[in-house]
Order: sequence, then C-alpha cells, then structure tokens
Amino acid sequence: MKPTIWFVTGSQHLYGDETLRQVAENSRQVVAGLDASAHVPASIVFKPVMTNAGDIRQLCQEANADPNCAGVVLWMHTFSPSKMWIGGLKQLQKPLLHLHTQFNRDLPYESIDMDFMNLNQAAHGDREAGHLHARLGLARKVVVGHWSEDSVQQELGTWVRVALGWHDLQGARFARFGDNMRQVAVTDGDKVAAEIQFGFSVDGFGVGDLVAHVEEVSEGAIDGLVDSYHELYDCSPELMGHEALRYAARQEAGIRSFLEVGGFKGFTTTFEDLHGLRQLPGFAAQRLMADGYGFGAEGDWKTAALLRFAKVVDQGLPGGTSFMEDYTYHLDPDRPQVLGAHMLEICPSIAVTKPRLEMHPLGIGGKEDPVRLVFDARSGPALNASLVDMGGRFRLIVNEVNAVDVPAMPKLPVARAMWECRPDFKTAISAWIYAGGAHHTVYSYSLTAEHFRQFAEIAGIEVLVIDSETKIEAFRNELRWNEVYYHSRG
Repeated sequence: MKPTIWFVTGSQHLYGDETLRQVAENSRQVVAGLDASAHVPASIVFKPVMTNAGDIRQLCQEANADPNCAGVVLWMHTFSPSKMWIGGLKQLQKPLLHLHTQFNRDLPYESIDMDFMNLNQAAHGDREAGHLHARLGLARKVVVGHWSEDSVQQELGTWVRVALGWHDLQGARFARFGDNMRQVAVTDGDKVAAEIQFGFSVDGFGVGDLVAHVEEVSEGAIDGLVDSYHELYDCSPELMGHEALRYAARQEAGIRSFLEVGGFKGFTTTFEDLHGLRQLPGFAAQRLMADGYGFGAEGDWKTAALLRFAKVVDQGLPGGTSFMEDYTYHLDPDRPQVLGAHMLEICPSIAVTKPRLEMHPLGIGGKEDPVRLVFDARSGPALNASLVDMGGRFRLIVNEVNAVDVPAMPKLPVARAMWECRPDFKTAISAWIYAGGAHHTVYSYSLTAEHFRQFAEIAGIEVLVIDSETKIEAFRNELRWNEVYYHSRG
C-alpha cells in the first residue's frame, strides 16, 4: 500500500454535539480539498475529531504502529486545551505538520455571532497548540494560511514529499560493496549513529558476493538489456556487438538482482575493490540511479542514503537529481565556475539531451575499459547537498547554484555539469570548506533548500544553507553558535 498522511482535527466537548458534528464535516471538506490538490503527492486521510486525552493517546499510538502512515497534520478547528495532547504527542514518532488555517476564508460580517465565533476558533486554538508543541520541543513544520490557497497547498506538498522520503528511509538497507576509498575521511563515518539518527542501515559485502550474482545473469537477460540500450541512448558504433557492452549489461543485471533479493534501496562501490569484476560498474550505477536507487562512489554510504531520500522526494518533479562531485574549477576572475563530474557515475536524469553510450579507458582501477553514458547536464537553478559526520553529530550542508551550459569538451568522455555558486564563488566555497562539506554531493534541479531544511528538522540534525544571502562572517558565527547548541544537547 502507498504511504498516507493522517489529518487530525482538535476540538473539545464544551461546545456540544452539534458543533462537533460541524467540526467533523468541515474537516472532511478540508481533507477533500487537500487530497485533490495537484501540489500534494500523497493521500490525505481524515481521522476522527479529537476531544480527550485518551483518544489522542490512542490515535498517536496507532499512527506509530501503522506502516503506511508517513506523517500527521494537526489543525485546531476550535479551542482544544493542549494539556490533553501531552500524552499522545510525547509518544508520536511520525513527522508532524501544524496547519494553522480555518474553514472559512472570509468573515461573514452581516451574520457573524457567538455561535460562529465558537465554531471557528483556530486563531487562538492553534496558538494554544503551538505553545505546547514549543514546550515539548516537537520537531514540526508550521504552515499558515487558508487551506484552499495554492501557496498553502504548495508548502504542505513540500512537507509531504519530505515526509514520504523520511518514511522510505525507515528500515531502508544500503549495500556497501567493499569498504570506502582507503585513507579518505569524509566518506567514512559512524554507521551505528546513522541508523539511530535516520533509521537506515548500511551493510557491508565482499565484492565476491556481488560477483556471484553477476555471473548468474543469463544471456537472454543480457540480450534484452542491450536491445533497450540501443533504444534509449545514442550508442557509439564501436559498441555494436562489443563484449564490453554485454558485460556492462551483465553487471547491471547482477547488481539489480543483488539489490532486489536483499531489499536494498541503494549501494556503494569503490574502484579500489573490484576483485572479480572486469569493469568499474559505472554504467550500472547510472542506470540504477535513474530508476531511483541511491548511490555513492568510493564507499560513500551517506551520499547514497541522501540520494535515495532525494529520489523519493523528487518523484513527479521536473529537472532530475544525481550523485555528483565537485571536480575542478574554471577560475576566470569575472565568472568563476565549477565543473562537476565523476569517473563515470552521474545519473542521466539530469541530461539536457539524449545521452551517448560510449567506451573509453579509465586511468584508475586497473580494469578493462568501462562503458559509460556521456552527456551534458542542463542549465538552470540547482543545488548541491552534502551529509557529513562531524563526530558526535551529523551536519547537512546545502549550496544553491546556477547551472550553466557546458562548453564542448571533446576529450572528456564523461557526464558533465557546470555551475556558478550563490552568492558568489569565493563566499560559497569558503563557507562550504569552513562547514566541512564533502566533495561528493546530491545534485538536484528538482529540489530546493526547503526540502533539505525540513529533512534536517525531522531528523533532528544541523543544517547549513549557503544561498544568495550568505555572508561569510555571519556564516562562521552560525557555525560557532551551532557548536555551542549541539554541545549543550549532548
């Protein structure tokens, strides 16, 4: 079953049964409107109006136990004394959004009376709720405005997407073929702490475990994949019937089989640990990312998990999302730019034109010449997001960028993206380095900094956004203040 979002309305028995029936009817109409919105990518489910502590506690327990409940929206239609919400909300483990709205948009000036006032009390009912949420220290998103407005539905939809991504991570498994690239710090980290913080696990496997799946792939399966490659991509003539292409298909099918059998949602590889494989499986990584799997190169499991989250969040949105690496710079003082690429593993969802399937030597890894998709990424607003382990806590760093057209690079046969950093090159790069951001990122045209802010809120981790408003000294002060805050939390 698909994940759903529960809509819970608060009231109390003070106003009588007739008022409570009207509260429920109004709430159903609000739910119907939100559920029908094109901005909200999950079903919104009406739940009974809550009027006492016992029912609230039971509802929160049921939400926790329901594997299809991805989050809860709260709205106080009338005044709902918040002490009765304490027992339930203290137990709630699902993402929470507080919708501050009211059923009617306009006041009926000619007919308004105290019955109307008693029925439509969200203006202070939600303040009562907000006070308790703040006192409990609840992680939540607050959305304000009439429920019929596009802007309100868009805000709600953004949170729903993040809640779905968080829901997908709970119990998710990521396969790590080999270890991380030797002596590299940023791709390593505390996997136990990550499972406690984010709900996903990272399991290590010898490359031999993967090789067994690769070798079991049938010739018929390889034939089918190769045929699809010729339909989907502009294939280099030299690959027609070439064994390298057939082996790349074998790798894709083998990795896919391994992931499906184990129920994995992403994986990592490293060029330093390929024993038993003839190529670095970069083309397979490209193909699997395009299907929504998370991926991290050189054993980077944090980026693999963050990419899987982003792939779930961006479903149905235009633009595309990929694994990325800040590779090298164009340091024109008037217009400095970053060239993003990797050895092979960039997702074709960000390609501006039909990718070309080619085979070329790879200078590291010591294996046969690998097949890969070669393309340029599109231009437009984008961002890079990096999840790092700071030792004692996780930090999420986001830099908004402007992607530009990629110049011709005839001797660089890899997937490529180029961008200009916000607010400017020196500020953005300095801030990224001060914050300890990685060279591997999740690169997205589909998502915004707000998606990642809300992810960090739900996860309870630090988030730093580098955007057009960033000033380096203020950013460094934010780092200093965060050190104090997170140290005080233990």
